[in-house]
Amino acid sequence: MANYLAHFQTIKNSCDRLVIAVEDVSDLWPAVKKGFEERLPFKRACLNNKTRNPVFVEKLAAEFILTTDPRLRSRFPQEQLLFWFREPYATVVLVSCEDLDEFKTILKPRLKLIVQNDEREWCIVFVSKAHPNNDQATKMAKKVYARLEVDFSSKKRERCCKLDIHSPEANFWEDLESKIMESIRNTLDRRVQFYEDEIRKLSEQRLMPIWNFCNFFILKESLAFMFEMAHLHEDSLREYDELELCYLETVNVAGKQRDFGGIDRGDDQAALLNPGNKLLTQIVQDDSFREFEFRQYLFACQSKLLFKLNRPFEVASRGYPFIISFSKALALHERMLPFCMREVWVVTACLALINATASHYNDGFVAPDIEKEFYRIQGNLYSLCRVKFMRLAYLIGYGTEIERSPVNSASLSMLSWPMPAVWPPVPPDASSMVLEKEKTILQATPRVKHFGIQRKPLPLEPSILLREANRRRASLSAGNMVEMFEGRPIFVDGSDSDASLRMSPSSKVHAISMTRTNSSPINFESSIDRPMRLAEIYVAAEHALQNTISDTDLWKSLLSVEEFEKKYLELTKGAADNYHRSWWKRHGVVLDGEIAAVCYRHGNFDLAAKSYEKVCALYAGEGWQDLLAEVLPKLAECQKILNDQAGYLSSCVRLLSLDKGLFSTKERQAFQSEVVRLAHSEMKHPVPLDVSSLITFSGNPGPPLELCDGDPGTLSVTVWSGFPDDITLEVLSLTLAAIFNVDEGVKALRSSAAPILKPGRNTITLALPPQKPGSYVLGVLTGQIGQLRFRSHSFSKGGPADSDDFMSYEKPARPILKVSKPRPLVDLAAAISSALLMNEPQWVGIIVRPINYSLKGAVLYIDTGPGLKIEESHPIEIERHSDVSQSATDMESCDQARKKDSSVVIEEFKQLTLQNGRIELPDWASNITSVIWFPISAISDKLARGTSSVTPQRQSIVDGMRTIALKLEFGVSLNQTFDRTLAVHFTDPFHVSTRVVDKCNDGTLLLQVTLHSQVKATLTIYDAWLVLQDGFVHTGQGDGRPTSDFFPLVIAPTAKAGILFCICLGTTISGDEAKAPQPESVLNIRYGIAGNRTIGAHTPVTVEPAGSEGSTQDLIFRSALVLQRPVMDPCLAVGFLPLTSGGLRVGQLVTMKWRVERLKDFDENAVSQNNDEVLYEVNANSENWMIAGRKRGHVSLSTKQGSRIVISILCMPLVAGYVHPPKLGLPSVDEANISCNPAGPHLVCVLPPVFSSSFCIPA
Repeated sequence: MANYLAHFQTIKNSCDRLVIAVEDVSDLWPAVKKGFEERLPFKRACLNNKTRNPVFVEKLAAEFILTTDPRLRSRFPQEQLLFWFREPYATVVLVSCEDLDEFKTILKPRLKLIVQNDEREWCIVFVSKAHPNNDQATKMAKKVYARLEVDFSSKKRERCCKLDIHSPEANFWEDLESKIMESIRNTLDRRVQFYEDEIRKLSEQRLMPIWNFCNFFILKESLAFMFEMAHLHEDSLREYDELELCYLETVNVAGKQRDFGGIDRGDDQAALLNPGNKLLTQIVQDDSFREFEFRQYLFACQSKLLFKLNRPFEVASRGYPFIISFSKALALHERMLPFCMREVWVVTACLALINATASHYNDGFVAPDIEKEFYRIQGNLYSLCRVKFMRLAYLIGYGTEIERSPVNSASLSMLSWPMPAVWPPVPPDASSMVLEKEKTILQATPRVKHFGIQRKPLPLEPSILLREANRRRASLSAGNMVEMFEGRPIFVDGSDSDASLRMSPSSKVHAISMTRTNSSPINFESSIDRPMRLAEIYVAAEHALQNTISDTDLWKSLLSVEEFEKKYLELTKGAADNYHRSWWKRHGVVLDGEIAAVCYRHGNFDLAAKSYEKVCALYAGEGWQDLLAEVLPKLAECQKILNDQAGYLSSCVRLLSLDKGLFSTKERQAFQSEVVRLAHSEMKHPVPLDVSSLITFSGNPGPPLELCDGDPGTLSVTVWSGFPDDITLEVLSLTLAAIFNVDEGVKALRSSAAPILKPGRNTITLALPPQKPGSYVLGVLTGQIGQLRFRSHSFSKGGPADSDDFMSYEKPARPILKVSKPRPLVDLAAAISSALLMNEPQWVGIIVRPINYSLKGAVLYIDTGPGLKIEESHPIEIERHSDVSQSATDMESCDQARKKDSSVVIEEFKQLTLQNGRIELPDWASNITSVIWFPISAISDKLARGTSSVTPQRQSIVDGMRTIALKLEFGVSLNQTFDRTLAVHFTDPFHVSTRVVDKCNDGTLLLQVTLHSQVKATLTIYDAWLVLQDGFVHTGQGDGRPTSDFFPLVIAPTAKAGILFCICLGTTISGDEAKAPQPESVLNIRYGIAGNRTIGAHTPVTVEPAGSEGSTQDLIFRSALVLQRPVMDPCLAVGFLPLTSGGLRVGQLVTMKWRVERLKDFDENAVSQNNDEVLYEVNANSENWMIAGRKRGHVSLSTKQGSRIVISILCMPLVAGYVHPPKLGLPSVDEANISCNPAGPHLVCVLPPVFSSSFCIPA
């Protein structure tokens, strides 16, 4: 079967569509050919795939070929079975007959002969030539076709259709196409089954010695090619995938050594997308194929199918790993391949795959994630091609033109050198080229870095090329390497190549010239064993590459430095652009830095700076400080050249912010000097500089500073400076931000002096003005260096991660200041709980209680209200308040204050001086509850008045009340104020009430005077006397003393005591003159008081002897008493007459009647001057009653006993319910002379008004 390989290749190249055979029985093909071929390709075909599932195919290509065509007849029987895929898939039999007998005798037997082959799928097309106007011919044609259908069609399958040449039916072509599709589908299913059976048989023999991969390949690819012709590309692709797996399993069978291939001219150009690059007969080897060509052939076939399926993404996603794996296979056979065959092939493969997939790819027709993944793979292909291209350029001496960047170093230093069996020798007559290379090497000077940074260049090679090349020379052994490099240093880090570049040729020769230790000394300078110099290695590699590379464009890009840079930029930009459009945007940014390096070398500093900024932003965001240290100086140099002062300053600050180990102290000082120089220079456009990475700050460890609302304070902040030397700041300020109150905004705190920041930790103290309540965190640190304003948003990270000093953005900011909400800081209250003595100097105590707040330096202002006077002649006292009800919180705060200031001795008592109503509190009373005592007098000119037992005492709450206005200023700067007005109650020591106990037969009255103590102190009465008003006289001695003498009389607090006086009616005249009339009686009491000033009334201050707290002194109390003559018989009687039986109703007038009757005759002037007239007055609530008559007037009443008169008044009730009726009063007659008999009703019932129809609304 393998002998048919060439023929199989030819058939594949010539057969690209399905074949439909045409059996022209009646020579009708020329007449119908055009109509048949116009139906091709079939627009909508339904075929079965390998799993027998229906698949709809668009535009199925096919070709009609006559059975008499040589293409169908010149085939051997064995070829027909082997290459069954090219056989016709359907047979269309064209017949025509106009006579029924002719059909039976001639046409029918011939058709039976044609269709007797069971393997052939056929259908019969009956072509009618009858003209529509010829009815006889038409009828005959119909009869023949009907007979044809009976003979060749069945119920299961219709195989016949009729074509009328002159007037074809509308559905003929659809009918014919469906029959052809059914034949193709059946044929395809049968052939697929055949190939599967054959392939299964060969697969079962795969482990047998006689197994031949070529036979398996022909069958497998025949099946795949048949699927491809039928446009079942998915099934065809699956066959090629299985074929590849089978080949990879059998290609490296142990015991079978095969040629790898790849040694022909042009093999360096990858054939990943060209399956016809080589004939199969050229790559066949024994019973298989060479791996180099065959694996590329399989991938090319797969790629062709994927492109037909419009899946360029899958081509790229398969191609990249294929290139990687195939490159490893090339590495295994590198000793047999041309020099750098692996690198050249990878470059050409990547470029071919990039161009093909990019041309077939359409943006927007795939999902966004697929699109990004496609561009990522494109970027990977560009990047891989770029690295291999740089390796080729380095081998021919362009290493000095390659930027020694981190990405280039990482890529090239991990890429091994080419490993040929023998390193290519220097071509003859290449001395001029060697000399030119040496000249280039000697003229190459290292690039001086900005700021004088001295850093070891990053390597671009895995090992020293000079050593690697000479080691692979045929004339040198491994043992000679030690001798070859004896006498010169060996740099294992890859920097030896640069060192050797700078050595002069003579010094190099002297360094490596030595005699061998063998029996015959031989000098290395001889033409046989002398090691190759670096320039010779470059020339040899270039000559070998010229023989390897067959791609003119690739070789052109290596002919000169300019062409190399052009190709290098093309590959780098391609990789960067694709990475930017993919997921891997960071890779694109990194490659932008490589483009920036080329732009910098050519003086395009603007583009270089923009690209370097992107790279630096990426490295800084990822925290790759080692990489940032490589790129940031280049950005700073570009900015300095472009005179971008703001950017240059920022770069210098970022350089200072990097880890200290990345730069030396001298280099960091150079950075700082540049910052200071620009800060003190005249900048055209000064902008605020962000130094968050250089100057950081945090609050001091421990709890936050706690202040009360309105209090100023001092805030200590730790500032960390990353500058290597001291730096002087003109201004430094810090903002505070409220945590929960966003409307509060930020507040700036400014330092009073110009601080100097030392390297490392600095403590800055800032004055803190009063803040609003809330929690505050550190906001932004701002300052000024010269003319440069800077700011920092970063917190310090100087402490360990688990301490409060360590702050980061991953954890919430720790509050630095807490200002409590407005709360009581102090309380002022009266120290007394009961009334004090009126008109006597009394101690008034004010309790000053701090509430968790220090009152150090507090000042108390006292302002007395009207009726109060401070006795300034006496000192003011302050003492510790020892109230047992003091809260535990106050005691705790007191103890804390003592611990905080142990040097302060807590005193218990001190005398203070009042100056202009101002008292300064001592320091020892700043944290404890104290009481301030000051003497004060309540002045009242009124004489106390007693009451009768009939009318009890009616005291108002404001009687004797006096107010004291207090104002306490406290706090750090006396910024806190507390105002309070205290009410102090003053009262008389007694309340006097009188009662006539008994009236004796002789007219003597026993007057009982009850004394009620109104203070919480013990009162002692030493003496009492009563001065009577006119009309009353004392009985007995007449000195006004009480009848019994129980003095001294002690009255307990709030207790009562009684004194009995004997009086009688009468007048007294003393001497020749009559005294002035006295309208009221006066009770005089000489008493003493014993009380405690912490409770209430006590001994007055003015009469208190020193050191006799609570001792008694004699005081005088006077109270006025009003005595009335007892009236036993009233003169007039007033009675309320009953109301009508109808009752009262709102809105109806009613007559109220009172009867006034004279009970007895009375003396002259007893009632009024006009004894026959009586003044009356009606009083009524205006809300309840409306008076229709006169409310006030005079009526005539005879002076004789028993005379009567009725007073009538019209009234109208206004409200319903129980209300008080109007009352009749006699203003001119004393109430003692009036008797109400019968008494008037207390309440009367008033009914609601009667409903009125005038308010009804008709329905």
